[in-house]
Amino acid sequence: MTQVILKQAKIIDPSSPFHNQTMDLKIENGTITQIDKEISATSVFEVVNVPNLHVSKGWMDSSVSFGEPGYEDRETIENGLNVAGKSGFTAVALQPNSNPTIDNQSQVRFVLDRAKGNATTLYPIGALTKGIEGNELAELYDMQNAGAIAFGDYKKALQNANLQKIALQYVQDFDGMLIAFCQDSTLKGSGIANEGAVSTKLGLKGIPALAEELHVARNLFLLEYTGGKMHIPTISTQGSIKLIKEAKAKRLQVTCSVAVHNLVLNDEMLMGFDSRYKVLPPLREEATRKALIAAVLDGTIDCITSDHNPLDIEHKKLEFDLAKDGTIGLESAFGALLNSLPLEKVVEKLVSSKLIFNVENPSIAIGNKADISLFTTEDQWLFSKENVQSKSKNSAFLGQQMKGKAIGIYNNRQLIMNN
Repeated sequence: MTQVILKQAKIIDPSSPFHNQTMDLKIENGTITQIDKEISATSVFEVVNVPNLHVSKGWMDSSVSFGEPGYEDRETIENGLNVAGKSGFTAVALQPNSNPTIDNQSQVRFVLDRAKGNATTLYPIGALTKGIEGNELAELYDMQNAGAIAFGDYKKALQNANLQKIALQYVQDFDGMLIAFCQDSTLKGSGIANEGAVSTKLGLKGIPALAEELHVARNLFLLEYTGGKMHIPTISTQGSIKLIKEAKAKRLQVTCSVAVHNLVLNDEMLMGFDSRYKVLPPLREEATRKALIAAVLDGTIDCITSDHNPLDIEHKKLEFDLAKDGTIGLESAFGALLNSLPLEKVVEKLVSSKLIFNVENPSIAIGNKADISLFTTEDQWLFSKENVQSKSKNSAFLGQQMKGKAIGIYNNRQLIMNN
């Protein structure tokens, strides 16, 4: 439906002249044509009239995996984008961890072609190295020309410092951005949980904070040496926060994200050995979780991602040490965050990925393109299997209390509503 009226929607958008005002919005053919206290609707308009309706600029998730091509049993691009829309996201950055990997221009074009016609816009991340194997740089320039917005090997840190340096130098020629997942594989070893009191109590091999921090420090040194732009995804330690804060003070072009589950959950969740809580980086202790919240509030952490990673039951419902790392997170992201952060900060950090990756980000104003997330703020509900619309059900948030609800989006001349 291209003709829509949103009734009595509170606008959360500091860049809009209508910020914090409750208004009616008229959208015609993808453009906001009127914002007023009261707009009467004719029969050609679909009217959205939901109690406690709020709207903001469209949210973008900077890290989702869908599986297609190759792992369609986990998730398809079409269903994944539909889930993202119903979860309030008008844009997602797709990780390259499919089979084959997105490491050349034809694979970038393939996923963009599969995403055509959807309300949620897909932005591919190209693999940094061929086959995500860490040995040889992929076709970065060609992939950017085909539509890739950045380059990184999902959940794999580049152990070769010289290759990281060459990549940073090379992408500057075409204003490219590197995504540098940070983890020293020798320090991680066979670790599967945060190194601390909980892992010791449970007899699980630990992953020390140092494994992440050593690579964050190395990559920031390389960035200072080469120049260019770097995004460090899903940081999870107090040392990483400190290092990134110092790098920003030096005016290095570095941004970072944190995953919803690292902000909301801690390693106490592992006490039942439930593999749904096996994620990478691992859930950390409560003091670190609180430090991550503080880093979101003070602006050190630039954006929040669901780090949505669908996994089939054969790879997830296993003994803790054998299960793959990852949780789905699109459906639960907003409701989980509103328990831990103020509304305006949640919205800011869900929108800010667009600024980082240079994606269109129109404010809610008359004459602008309608790229809008719809949500409520007062609903209290329990996240259960019925709320999971992904093909895979590996959610770390099942049974968790949620506050507020993402109810859909208007984007690409389409209205998508959750239930």
